[in-house]
Amino acid sequence: MKFLPTRFDTAWLIEPERHEDERGFFARTWCQREFEEHGLNPDLVQCSLSFNAKRGTLRGMHSQSAPHEEAKLVRCTQGSIFDVIVDVRRQSPTFGEWQSFELSYVNRNSLYIPEGFAHGFQTLAPDSEVLYQMSEFFHPESARGFHHADSQVGIKWPLQIEAISPRDSQLLPLILRTQEAA
Repeated sequence: MKFLPTRFDTAWLIEPERHEDERGFFARTWCQREFEEHGLNPDLVQCSLSFNAKRGTLRGMHSQSAPHEEAKLVRCTQGSIFDVIVDVRRQSPTFGEWQSFELSYVNRNSLYIPEGFAHGFQTLAPDSEVLYQMSEFFHPESARGFHHADSQVGIKWPLQIEAISPRDSQLLPLILRTQEAA
């Protein structure tokens, strides 16, 4: 695996190193030892799958608060997504800043999202499937999120939104959410 840095010192784009032959290729997508060597949380306790029928589906922006913060390893196993992370660590110098990545069936890259970051994505192709591996069990009482169109964060989604959950469409802006938690 190749660990490629992002604008955030604790988030990584992970590119599989392919070993190809006439059959196709083989590539490792997760290794506890390599994650530990890069200072990443190697504990995986839960995996989830998201299937999205429509191009333009938006899910996010989601995180879990302490004491149940979670790291995620996300990869698109079918189709293509515009994947976004936002630093929601209030004391961080990059609080509220975001970065996007295209994850797809073709590039097979993964994104390591550390604790203290919100995550969301928009599908770029119909029938897109996303695999999540998480370091913490889901705790509904710790579920947090902010509105995908928060003007202070300024995420530039590539497509018109074709599908979004009622919950996600009603989330508050990040700054308001932070003030509530204070």
